Amino acid sequence: MTELSLIHRFEPGTDAGRRPLLLLHGTGGDESDLLPLGRAVAPGAALLSPRGAVLENGMPRFFRRLAEGVFDEADVRRRADDLAEFVAAARRAYGIDAPVALGFSNGANIAAATLLLRPEALAGAVLLRPMMPLGDPPEADLAGKPVLMLSGATDPIVPADNARRLADLLGRAGARVEHAVLPAGHGLTQTDIARIGAWMERERVPATA
Repeated sequence: MTELSLIHRFEPGTDAGRRPLLLLHGTGGDESDLLPLGRAVAPGAALLSPRGAVLENGMPRFFRRLAEGVFDEADVRRRADDLAEFVAAARRAYGIDAPVALGFSNGANIAAATLLLRPEALAGAVLLRPMMPLGDPPEADLAGKPVLMLSGATDPIVPADNARRLADLLGRAGARVEHAVLPAGHGLTQTDIARIGAWMERERVPATA
């Protein structure tokens, strides 16, 4: 494992038509959690999977929160910068293109924050059960970046209007946003996996002549 700023795992890609994936786990996860999901939805893609550097009661996260659904926004901004710098260093170390973030819950929230604060770090994002990461988000230029958001209709953690506001914000910034509300709670389902896989197929890197 190459020494970078975050503990991580890296799996080289075998399919040049797949964009690299940056896998961002939820609270209590680690750098191994989303590897099976990444392999399932984008076979052959390079996988870069860091561990969140913040601990909450011993559980890794990507930024601090003050309470359920209440984020330490100064820390969100700092950690989004840290993640963008990690991605830049990993791209140099492993020789990969800008990745598409695939984040769940806390990982989706740091991915959304990174899109807004450091848009150059990511080629796009799959945001699974995300929330608005910032109360006063900056104006970002996300022109053409593809974003898939999957929310749960019975999610007890993420209010429906909060997710809609995030989708609207990303769309106004120029991202190509696809937002679906699935018959699910906060956890992932087979429907999520199928939707992500279909989206990944549509977003394959075009073949060059």
